[in-house]
Amino acid sequence: MIQIEKMNKVFHLKSGDVTALDNVTLNIGDGMIYGVIGYSGAGKSTLVRCLNLLETPDSGTLSVGDSGVITLKDGKAYDAQGRKMTEKKLGAMRRGIGMIFQHFNLLDRSTVFENIAYPLRYTGMKKADIEVRVFELLDLVDLRDKADVYPSQLSGGQKQRVAIARALANKPQVLLSDEATSALDPDATEAILNLLRDLNRKLGLTIVLITHEMAVIKSICQRVAVMENGRVVEEGDVYDIFAHPRAAITRKFVSSASALSKVDKLMEEGSTLVRPTANQKLVRLTFHKDCVGEHVISTVSRDFSVDINIVLANVEVIEDNPLGGMIALLGGEEKQVAAALNYLNENHVYTEVIADGSI
Repeated sequence: MIQIEKMNKVFHLKSGDVTALDNVTLNIGDGMIYGVIGYSGAGKSTLVRCLNLLETPDSGTLSVGDSGVITLKDGKAYDAQGRKMTEKKLGAMRRGIGMIFQHFNLLDRSTVFENIAYPLRYTGMKKADIEVRVFELLDLVDLRDKADVYPSQLSGGQKQRVAIARALANKPQVLLSDEATSALDPDATEAILNLLRDLNRKLGLTIVLITHEMAVIKSICQRVAVMENGRVVEEGDVYDIFAHPRAAITRKFVSSASALSKVDKLMEEGSTLVRPTANQKLVRLTFHKDCVGEHVISTVSRDFSVDINIVLANVEVIEDNPLGGMIALLGGEEKQVAAALNYLNENHVYTEVIADGSI
């Protein structure tokens, strides 16, 4: 559905050049909910604006839905035949891509109905057909009773539902979501994510979700790209990223969405709960779906004569698969603890020594 090859974008500012996208390559499948995560300045919002060519990349290629391969060169877009794309062609492409934002961008002086109808008025659609389509969309986002209400009378979650309905007015194949839940409270965030999941299932809609919150990725996405300084530093299935994060920034994001992140605060406070003695190691254990429910901890304790003091533990479900986590103090002879850790790694338990009392 969406293919990006070696996409680059540099902004030339008075203060100097800023590389927003650095050789980005991504493949996003039909009907997928795909996450892009990164901190401010990572390049994720530039990427999403380049997907609908609101921002034209300096180089690379792009294919979205039925657009064919678009070649990007020196801030211009060329079609598969090598012809510069006209505004008409670009407009036709953009109509196949809906977009929602953090701040809704609704017309304050227009009703909910008028906000949703706005993009349809420029397509040549008859007034009666516009009315039918708008009420279809209102039903889709469960706001039929708000048709004549103004944005100022809506909650944040309701405003985002209106924005989603408007983005879907032209029946796009792709929906781009740029931090769409960042301004919402937790309950409204959960409701919007549930709506997006429902739309993905009902319409077969491909959703590209830009966020800085790993909990959002965990809740709704199937695959994720982690961006830093304009580059994709890690990419893969959400479950695999949570189970085996490789890049330092990915590990930081995963930790932020884990119930085990409390260990960081305990360590900062110097708590004795997480302070290993001379013959102990503080270890983070991640239990892959293949071993959740197995008796590996009791086996390690028994067969390797290692004492295990569990500090924190958690099991969550990601993409219908269990992922277990544990913070524990492992104590015993150095060789026995090392052998125990090796056994755990061989049995699909990822281990990370956080602190070593012998050092």
